Amino acid sequence: MVTFPFEEKQLAENVFLRCFDPNLENDELKWHIDKEDRLIEPEEKTDWKIQLDNKLPDEIFGEIFIPAGVWHRIIKGTGHLKLKVTKLIPLEDI
Repeated sequence: MVTFPFEEKQLAENVFLRCFDPNLENDELKWHIDKEDRLIEPEEKTDWKIQLDNKLPDEIFGEIFIPAGVWHRIIKGTGHLKLKVTKLIPLEDI
């Protein structure tokens, strides 16, 4: 069984709220890729960061596009992190 470093609540068909606990260990936030394009957006101001492959870590601010198949990771900050994650379904799959 796969375990994730967040709790997730489904808000709509392809929209989820993910909550990351500040007590996570850094090694629980692994580099990974997703099968579909995604938009992420913080629910509140945060000092957590996101890092895409071959890029420097960046602030999680506003809406961030993560293309399918691109390695990325979240970098722990202080406090809780609440992200709205929208999975973008390709038109051919609709």
